[in-house]
Order: sequence, then structure tokens, then C-alpha cells
Amino acid sequence: MDFNEKIRNFIDRIETIKDTLTTEEATKTALIMPFFQLLDYDVFNPLEFVPEYVADIGVKRGEKVDYAIIKNGKPIIIIEAKSVTDKLKKHDTQLMRYFSVTEAKFAILTNGINYKFFTDLDHPNMMDEKPFLEINLLNATDNEILQLKKFAKNTFNLEAISSTASTLKYIDNINDRLKDELENPSDDFVRFMINDFYVGVKNKNVVDKFRPIVQKALSQFATDFMNEKIQIALGENAATKLPTYKKPLSQSEKEQTKLITKEELEALEIIREILSDIVNKEDITYKSTKSYFGINYKNNSNNWICRLFLYRKNKMGIHLPDENKDTIKYDFDEIDDLNEIKPLLEEIVKRYI
Repeated sequence: MDFNEKIRNFIDRIETIKDTLTTEEATKTALIMPFFQLLDYDVFNPLEFVPEYVADIGVKRGEKVDYAIIKNGKPIIIIEAKSVTDKLKKHDTQLMRYFSVTEAKFAILTNGINYKFFTDLDHPNMMDEKPFLEINLLNATDNEILQLKKFAKNTFNLEAISSTASTLKYIDNINDRLKDELENPSDDFVRFMINDFYVGVKNKNVVDKFRPIVQKALSQFATDFMNEKIQIALGENAATKLPTYKKPLSQSEKEQTKLITKEELEALEIIREILSDIVNKEDITYKSTKSYFGINYKNNSNNWICRLFLYRKNKMGIHLPDENKDTIKYDFDEIDDLNEIKPLLEEIVKRYI
């Protein structure tokens, strides 16, 4: 059985038992230790996998991180474990303190489902504030599983992972920049885009004139490109899993549709899973507009289940219809928080059956 298959089988096990785990210790025993066993570490060998690893901080003695993976007598990875019910929002600074007083190059914060990987790309021996890799096992892609394999005992290579971490960080930064340019092209970007065909001084009036044109062209290109990639990736199942793209989009539809993001598709799959006990997953469809990502029942916008707003600065938002189709608004911090409104989503879809 290859690594990908082992992880997929483990993910199935997580789905089965996660709701029965209510404490940190139960999470460690049922999810976290078995996960590192999949990475070929001997979790019962204290020379290799050390529980309660001492990480004294200054005058504070007896400080301990949950686990440390040891190689040649020195820690290479420290691991802070939390309950499966923990959202992992308040523990980065704690792990940062542990990181600064050990020789470990990598730190992992996990609740058994979400894994956040940190290193010290910004300042040597100081853990970065943002993880270079973050994986939700329940929604893990093949590429993310490939990244996990690099942390396995038999394939662990400090230099290779450090290089990967640096690359992933820069890719993330570039993606953020591209998103900004897609939503609101900067002056320099507009000048760059029109440079080959516009003859004349590219002053502010010219830039302002071309900005909406460049933005529209970018949006259309990104949508067409993503549609093509989704069709190729999903093959014959594309029409079933993503009904919105069953046929080519018309020009008017393209103008109303924006780039479908990984986060939006992740939210779609979470909501499909939430409602799978009531309706068939393929009956939960979506429509992406410039304003929101809408999820509907059987591709009918009149039977809308929710509308997601995932790119607000502070919190993400969701709109739900009440019995009169008036809008109820909620804020949330992470896409996984959608599971917390399961009863509301079930109540809504039952109206359309």
C-alpha cells in the first residue's frame, strides 16, 4: 500500500471516530500518534518520539511541548497537540516560545485533523508567525499528501523541506498579490499590461481608463482557465460534481462569474457533506458571482441554501434565507466553522424537498 493510500484510509478512519473524541488526550491517542506512525516514526520509542519534551523558557522551568521527534539525539520537529474540537487559533505564540529554546527546525500545531507546519524563514531561530504549510486532512489534496510524505522518517531531508517551505511561502505571497491585482489592478500592473499595444504616455488618465478593462480581462481569463482545468481534472464526473460547468458559459455568464477558488470549493464540499444525509450530494450545486459564492439546491437560484463571502479582511460571512427568503447574516473565522451551523443548513434544504 503506497503512502497516499495509507493516508486516505486514515482519513476515512478520522471521519468515523472524530465525533467521539472529546478531550486532548483522546485526540492524541486516536488521531495524532497514529498519524505519526503512518510517517514511520516509532511513537513508543523515547529515543525517537519523545512525549512531554522539556523546553524550559528562561527562568520558567518544567515547560514542556507535547512531542519532539529526535534524530541523532537532537530534536528536529516539535509538536503541540490540541483537542480535535480546538480551532487552533490561540496557540501559535505558545509554540513559538518552545521553538526558540530548542534546536528543532520545524514545529507542528495540530488538533489531529488540521496540521500547521512552521519554520524560521523570516528570522533564524525564531518561528514564523504564519505556517508555510497548512493541511486539513479531511480535505487534503494529492499534492498536500505529497508534502506530508516529505516529513516521513525515511524521506525526511532538512535541506529539501527548508527549500520547499521557502518556495511555498513565496507562492503564497505571489498568490496574494495576484488576488489583489485581480480585484483591483495597480497602476504599475495596468501599465505593464497595456505596454505592448498602447502607444503614448501612460499617465493617470490613461491608467484609470484601462483599469476596469484590465480587471475584466483578468477575471475572464482566470475564469476560463479555471473552468478548463476543472473539466480536465474531473473528466467525465465534472458535470455531476460541479453542475454549474455542465456547459460552456455564455458571455453574460462570464461577466457575472469570478475565479472559483480552492476555499470556495472546500466550502462547497463541506456543505455537501453536511447535507448528505438529507439529499444527494450532486443536488447541491453552486453559482459563483463577483459578489458572493452561492450554493443552491438542484441548480435553482430560487432554492438558495446559502451565500458565502470568503474574502473579508477580518471575518468571513455567510447569508442564509429564512422561511420568507429574507436574509440572515452570520460571521465566521474558518471554513470548518460551517459545521457549526449544520442544523440551520439542514432546515433550509428540507424546505426545497
